[in-house]
Amino acid sequence: MTTLVLGAFLGTGVLFGAQDKGPLKRDELWSLKPVGHPQVPAGITTSSNPIDAFIGKQLQDRELAALPKADKLTWLRRVTFGLTGLPPSAQEQEAFAGDDSANAAGAVVDRLLASEQYGVRYGRHWLDVLRYADFDENMPVSDGIHLWRDWVFAALNRDLPFDEFARAQICGNRAARRQIISAEGHLTRVPPRPEDRFALGLLARGATSRSDEDQQLAMSAVETVATAFMGMTVGCAKCHDHFFDPILQRDYYAMKALFDPLVLQAQDLATTEQIYAHGRATEEYQTRLAAVVEPMRRFIQPFHDRLYEERLSTLTPEVQAAIRKPERGRNAAEQKVYEDYYPILRIDPSKLKSLMSPDEIKQYDGYLARIGKEKPPAPLPVAWTVVEDSKRAGAASYILNTGDPARPKTNQPVNPGFPFGPAAPEIRDGRREAFADWLTAPENPLFARVAVNRVWQWHFGTGLHANASDFGALGGQPSQPELLDWLASEFISHRYSLKWLHRLIVTSETYQRASRGDGPTEKANHRIDPENRWLWKFPLRRLEAEPLRDLLLKLAGQLDLTLGGPSYTTETLTDRPMRRTAYWSRGYRSFAEVMPAFLQSFDAEDGRAVCSRRTETVTAPQALWLMNSEFTEAVANRFAQRLRSVTKDDWAATIELAYREALGRKPSDRERGLGLDFLQGAGQRLPSYVWLLLNLDELLYLR
Repeated sequence: MTTLVLGAFLGTGVLFGAQDKGPLKRDELWSLKPVGHPQVPAGITTSSNPIDAFIGKQLQDRELAALPKADKLTWLRRVTFGLTGLPPSAQEQEAFAGDDSANAAGAVVDRLLASEQYGVRYGRHWLDVLRYADFDENMPVSDGIHLWRDWVFAALNRDLPFDEFARAQICGNRAARRQIISAEGHLTRVPPRPEDRFALGLLARGATSRSDEDQQLAMSAVETVATAFMGMTVGCAKCHDHFFDPILQRDYYAMKALFDPLVLQAQDLATTEQIYAHGRATEEYQTRLAAVVEPMRRFIQPFHDRLYEERLSTLTPEVQAAIRKPERGRNAAEQKVYEDYYPILRIDPSKLKSLMSPDEIKQYDGYLARIGKEKPPAPLPVAWTVVEDSKRAGAASYILNTGDPARPKTNQPVNPGFPFGPAAPEIRDGRREAFADWLTAPENPLFARVAVNRVWQWHFGTGLHANASDFGALGGQPSQPELLDWLASEFISHRYSLKWLHRLIVTSETYQRASRGDGPTEKANHRIDPENRWLWKFPLRRLEAEPLRDLLLKLAGQLDLTLGGPSYTTETLTDRPMRRTAYWSRGYRSFAEVMPAFLQSFDAEDGRAVCSRRTETVTAPQALWLMNSEFTEAVANRFAQRLRSVTKDDWAATIELAYREALGRKPSDRERGLGLDFLQGAGQRLPSYVWLLLNLDELLYLR
């Protein structure tokens, strides 16, 4: 593989930055400067974790005093939700509270990272960034799109190196080395792993039609990939040179040319047995349907002919003549006349009924009811992917006027390329392959910085660079550039291991700090840093929609931790367990409300746009969900039943187990006393008691 030099930027133009900052040159943007490896500050902390040295230096410089560590169970709930999106069980709490060994916290982290639920938790984070949706009114690839989601979850569980994670979704092949020499001396191309075809759901998802005439597949790929993996918002360069960042309109369309040859392709996933079984089921369905449709057709034929002739007689003789001809006897012009007038001549069932007697209507409705009962066999499994079309690959690419494919600037052709890359990249192994080589190269200053910043944000709420998807001029400067670069360089040296990065972060004293204190230290810190920008305490975090609903399902005893498979739509509790909320169907249609109301209320995204950071609102609908919804009432009743089945009406034990499972801690003596006073030894009051726990702020927040 040829190493691509990053210093040879596309073009030499000078763009103007924001107002008083003057012109912005490409080499002046902080995020395009090489990733350094700053020295870890010495003599700052007794912690062996370098994160604490960098954070401690900032606190020391600002005369801020860090809060002490949170108690063990607070940290356990925080890290368990943080890494798996699930609460710690009562048994896990007991085990950790009783483990005084030096590596107790590390053992917990290793267990959580080894759990297959880790992939579900962080897969959902990455899918926010990558625009996953189960359906969209403009997305033709809903069938099988869940296989892309499942690929993401599985890749993270295997700790697929992040460069391979990105490369597989861009190229359909995670391998950086594309040719190998066999023992016999033959040069062969490294085939992609079979499951990596599902990773191409990232690109297929961007199409808005199967023909892709509007070229949205390529334009969506440009904007999603640039935002997700480069931290650059390039969308405005579709119509003009970027006003603030060093990205020209030509750069945008050079990057689009990387994806221009792609077309959608459906891949049949059915086995031979499934194909034959589906064929037999289809024949049986058609036979049953014909047994009803044929007599109905004969029944309605007189009514249909009468209406059809009435409508046809209103048209001109020339039009009538063209329509009355058999289809094979029509020329092209006559066929067009037929197609143009078909909507006028089509007879709806309601119009047929206008000619029928009551008894005839009853007979007709009987036919329709019988037809409605006949269901075709479920479609065979299919996955949509993308492939390169040779005809498109040989066509020229142009800058488009206002992004309209119908208005290419034919006097401004573009060659495949990408912003900040070499002016003439080597495309020997393929367009996307050349881009992926540049994107994931250790020398690329954006790739590792953007990735580690996102992970930091998911743990602390705000990244070391606050604008996780905008490393451009308007995104501002990182608050701690030295720590960001140190993490990025170490991430590269650890072969882009996301699990390594998570472990480093959550075992730091910075992550283990208390979120509040009662002494003068906190008051003094608030005067200097009221927003906790320098992390002298752990920031209070509200649970997102998915882990909150998973918690409620677990309390009800209805959580199914099975991985994979199509998304589901059921909203109410049933007797059957439900899979995690990451598998709950989501998407968008302008003509109907299709996102589950719970997800909307708690700020989940529908996948229409790249979401680098969810909004975190506190609203009345959220409170109403937990107070008044049938779902919460059902959860409270089932949680109460579970508690009684374990504690056998030992009310003190019931209260303790309720606190353990819902809040991740033991109740205080006062809380236990209040609970006993409320219950008064009556089991019928237990659902109301646990309902109170479900409505505590403490349930919603990680402290």
